[in-house]
Amino acid sequence: MIMTTLEIFLIAIAAGIAGSILGLGGGIIIVPALTLLFGVPIRTAVAASTVSIIATSTGAAVAYLNDRLSNVRVAMWLEMGTATGALTGALVAGYLNQRVLFLMFGVLLAYSGYNMFKARKAELPGEVLPDKVSQRLGLAGSYHDHVLNARVDYQVTRSIPGLIIMYFSGAAAGLMGIGAGIFKVPAMDQVMRMPFKASTATSNFMIGVTAASGAVVYFVRGDVNPLIAGPVVLGVLLGALVGARLMVRMKTTTIRKLFIPLIIYTAVMMMYKGVSP
Repeated sequence: MIMTTLEIFLIAIAAGIAGSILGLGGGIIIVPALTLLFGVPIRTAVAASTVSIIATSTGAAVAYLNDRLSNVRVAMWLEMGTATGALTGALVAGYLNQRVLFLMFGVLLAYSGYNMFKARKAELPGEVLPDKVSQRLGLAGSYHDHVLNARVDYQVTRSIPGLIIMYFSGAAAGLMGIGAGIFKVPAMDQVMRMPFKASTATSNFMIGVTAASGAVVYFVRGDVNPLIAGPVVLGVLLGALVGARLMVRMKTTTIRKLFIPLIIYTAVMMMYKGVSP
């Protein structure tokens, strides 16, 4: 039992590092590891993963907010769409053909991965003209880039399309049990034209807010096993603190190259679920 707990703890550290750097929360590593390597029931694994996402968000947010990487105004604006979409997804989950949804969102992710691949060498987005909503809400931001050793000021555009995409990403999370972070980062990076580092940091901030509501349900249902969730949360929190410190000193192109294989893998798996019997 001690060895198993230690192994889960070490895997959780790796998940926390990856999750905080890429803005995904680490659930994409935690759930497969717990179910496939340790035989943990899927509901228990998802519950532990959801609780750990709060730890990832909390641990990374401390560093990202200090460095002003997380854009709190953008996060609150987009969280309205994510929360509404998650509620919609939960309500209509029993009435929709999930195979069609897997296929549709898989194609969307593949397209996002292709666009991200084309921009893999760009450190920062080009000139961005803010839209009226962005100007009215003051969504523009700035942060100090340790790699460039310069202050990065950026504008945000296409605020309404970004909100709509967040609605569908929340719906996807509610319908298919996947993390919405895999949609959040490409939406902020490609649609709203935010710098990639700001996109991943803001996604980390948002997923904690989203996961908090889901964690309450798992606690009430009794799905949270302390022997599983304990080492997962501690490991993920430690990994998130380390990953946040690493991310601010990494090149944007490096983070993007780490994200691309993950988004392509997720897209392929979703399309496979959509076409397989």
